[in-house]
Amino acid sequence: MADIIVVIIVIILLGFAFKGSIMHFKGEGPCCTGGTGSGKKAKEKTLDGPVIGRKTIKISGMHCENCVNSVTKAINNVEGASAKVSLNDGSAVVSYDREVSEMDLKHAVEDAGFNVISIS
Repeated sequence: MADIIVVIIVIILLGFAFKGSIMHFKGEGPCCTGGTGSGKKAKEKTLDGPVIGRKTIKISGMHCENCVNSVTKAINNVEGASAKVSLNDGSAVVSYDREVSEMDLKHAVEDAGFNVISIS
């Protein structure tokens, strides 16, 4: 009898976990503005000087527009850098008006909770 109760509890917990995963990937979870997310699109940053170069960052872990906004804000907080982030490509194109360290860009993305695959 106790085994049946444990199995039923495990099935119920798995059901809730599955439902949460489906909501997340549909963009209805907390990080996806369906819960506590702000839903505000990140502002486009204008650089002070002319663009002297661009770097492309491949990023994993982005699932929704709120993730894109988080990465955009994180990169835009780096002095001299402005980002255009694509959810479809899983990448960010970073324009810069002064030399920007790849480590600074990597740390900004990782501090926002995402993984940097490569920077080119």
